[in-house]
Amino acid sequence: MEYGICILGIIPLRKEAKDQSEIVSQVLFGQHFKILEVTPKWIKIELASDDYEGWICAKQYEEITYEDYDNLTINNFPLVSSRFSNIQDINSKETIPISMGATLPFFNKGIVKIRKRKFKFAGNIASNDTNDLLKYAYELLNTPYLWGGKSILGIDCSGFTQLVYSLCGFNLPRDAYQQAEMGETITLNDINPKDLVFFENDSNRIHHVGIALENNQIIHASGKVRIDNLTPDGILHSKTKELTHRLHSIKRILE
Repeated sequence: MEYGICILGIIPLRKEAKDQSEIVSQVLFGQHFKILEVTPKWIKIELASDDYEGWICAKQYEEITYEDYDNLTINNFPLVSSRFSNIQDINSKETIPISMGATLPFFNKGIVKIRKRKFKFAGNIASNDTNDLLKYAYELLNTPYLWGGKSILGIDCSGFTQLVYSLCGFNLPRDAYQQAEMGETITLNDINPKDLVFFENDSNRIHHVGIALENNQIIHASGKVRIDNLTPDGILHSKTKELTHRLHSIKRILE
């Protein structure tokens, strides 16, 4: 098996091996993966962080060895918490724009190492502290909604919750229905800030997720990352007062 790592700011992860295919997720700088299948223009990968699979352009990654992959997997490297920042290749002096949530492999004293390459980084590092979860959530306010997105440039509902939790040191699966399988089920009367709130479609399938706030509010990605009201029926749009999402369940991931 072959292995790779993302050395660009954001790579689209597609459902099929073609440019017109749906973006199902994104790969951020420093994230590593297994290579499952290779074609002349595309490679199918499985991300180490959440086991998510999809296709990326064969021009948009760097190969690594199994030893590299293993070292990247067993170590808990810091994540970027700056909304936007740059990382600079020390040798070429080229800069790469990176987003909140990017991984900094083998980070030490401002230097990131990826195989023989070294990069300089001077931005902010995520705290890995669950007390900062809502702070990170608020920093993503007004980020535009993007199906498959998980960056400050565009994000979907489960990408939002996954990113915010990851900055606090907790890994969630990629999709909302997968996240709903985690944690302890609680009632609306017992809800606390930071709890995950799930919503269902007309087929009673989970299709949306957000993070509970105080005062019966929720922060979630719908059109943009926004704050709305949470009722026993679901999400009530803060301006139109329309019921936009029907409540399914509430899960407590963090104590």
